[in-house]
Amino acid sequence: MAKSKRTPSRIKYEKCHPTVSARLQVEVRDKLLANLKVLGMSVADALKVLAGELEIKAKPIEEARKAGYEEAKKRYMVTYLCRVCGKNIVMTSPKEKEAAARYMTEHGWGHAECHKQINRS
Repeated sequence: MAKSKRTPSRIKYEKCHPTVSARLQVEVRDKLLANLKVLGMSVADALKVLAGELEIKAKPIEEARKAGYEEAKKRYMVTYLCRVCGKNIVMTSPKEKEAAARYMTEHGWGHAECHKQINRS
């Protein structure tokens, strides 16, 4: 008869701390783990929050929000320099956006793939 490798203390621990598991699509699991990493939380911490046993710390959430905001600014904010003072101006008005679109059209801007096709011809 094979001896159990689990000690009495281990058996007691497992009884008081049962495993919780779930099957997720790989993409969903990866998103979950990435979001938890940003928040500085483990999967166990997230489950404790849902059970009302743990409160989410505001500091990591605020840091994550700021990081996301900064990333969005880098990616989507369009600026240009003032001719007078040289400081950045953020392009926000419809008039500025129309002028930029007109400039880009007049100067032949287009998709990189479209330009590659023209150059191949």
